[in-house]
Amino acid sequence: MDPIYLDHNATTPLLPEVLDAVTASLRDHWGNPSSGHVYGRRAKAAMEQARYEVAGLIGAAPEEIVFTSGGTEASNLAIRGAAALRSGALVTSAIEHPATMRPLERLTDRRVVVLPVDREGRVAADAPLPEDIALLTVMHANNEVGTIQPIAALAARCSGLVHTDAAQSLGKVPVDVTALGVDLLTIAGHKLYAPKGIGALYIRDGLMLPPLLLGAGHERGVRPGTENVASIVGLGVACRLAGARLTEDAARLGALRQRLWGRLSAEIDGLQRASPAEGALPNTLNVLFPGVSGSAVLTGAPEVAASTGSACHEHGESPSGVLLAMGLPTEVALGAVRLSLGHGSTEADVDTAASALTSAWRRLRAER
Repeated sequence: MDPIYLDHNATTPLLPEVLDAVTASLRDHWGNPSSGHVYGRRAKAAMEQARYEVAGLIGAAPEEIVFTSGGTEASNLAIRGAAALRSGALVTSAIEHPATMRPLERLTDRRVVVLPVDREGRVAADAPLPEDIALLTVMHANNEVGTIQPIAALAARCSGLVHTDAAQSLGKVPVDVTALGVDLLTIAGHKLYAPKGIGALYIRDGLMLPPLLLGAGHERGVRPGTENVASIVGLGVACRLAGARLTEDAARLGALRQRLWGRLSAEIDGLQRASPAEGALPNTLNVLFPGVSGSAVLTGAPEVAASTGSACHEHGESPSGVLLAMGLPTEVALGAVRLSLGHGSTEADVDTAASALTSAWRRLRAER
C-alpha cells in the first residue's frame, strides 16, 4: 500500500474538480487565446474566468493577476523587476525560500538587509528597517515551520515596494492583498491542489514591472509567451474551491495537527515542537526528534511520506538553515521532521503515522 502522505507543503495532488477542469480545457480550449477567431476566443474566455477566480481568493482585481510558470518565476519577476525600477536597499528575512534568496544574491550591486527571526521563526513587527527601501520581500508563511509573518505591520512601515511569497499560505489561511498592504504577491498552483508548472503574480494596479523575458505582449507585456490555458483553468478552479472551503479546512486541519502532536509528544520523551502553537499554518507540524536524525526516523518509518524540511533544499544529514536561523543548535535541528497535512488527511492517518514514527524513533534509540 502507498504510504500516508504528510508532505502537502512540498506539493499537493490535484483535486478531482481541478483534474476534470484541466482535462475538459485540454479538449475544448485548445485555441491560442491571442487569436481573434472562435477557438481563440473560447480559450481567452476560459483564461479570463480563471483570472477572476484567482483574483477573488486574494481580494484583487482580475487585471492585477499575471500568470506565470509557478511561484519561482513569480518571485523572480517581482524581485528583479522591483530592483530594476527603484534604487535603495532590498530587505528580506533570514528564512526565505531559495526563489527569493537567490535572486537577491544575484543583485551583487545592491545592499541586501536580512532581518533576523525569533525562536518561532518570526520577524519582529517592529524590526528596524532602512529608510531607503526599494523592496521589502518577506514570505507570508514559512514552508518548513509554518510561521505566519507580520506582513501588514512591516508593510505599514516600509518606504518602498512590498512583496510577499504566499505560496504556502494561500488556501490555508486568509490572504487579502489590501489587508496585507502589499504591492506584489506570489502564488504557486501546486501548493493548493492545482497543476505543477502554473502560478501567478499579483501586481498592484498602476505598478509596471519590466519583464524578465522578451517576446510578445502577453499578460500585460510582463510575461510573454502563449499562456498555459489548461493549467490556468485548473488554478482558477483550485482558487475558487479554496475560498469556499477555507474556514472549514483550517479548523479540520488544525484539529488533526493537534491530534498528531498530542500522539507524538505523549510517546516520545524530549520531543520538541519547532512550529509555533499559535500564529502558524493550521496544517504544518515540524517536530524535533531527540537524539536521532529526522532523516533516519523517516527511513525507519516507510509507512509515512514526509520530509526533513523544504523539498527545494537538499538537507540530507545537514541541519535546516531555517531552524538554525531560529537559534536551534545543530544537533537539535538535525532531528527535524516536517509533517504537513492536507485535504485527504484523516484521523486514522494521523494515528497510524504517529505510531510508525514513534516506533522508528524507539528502534533508533535502542540501537545507540
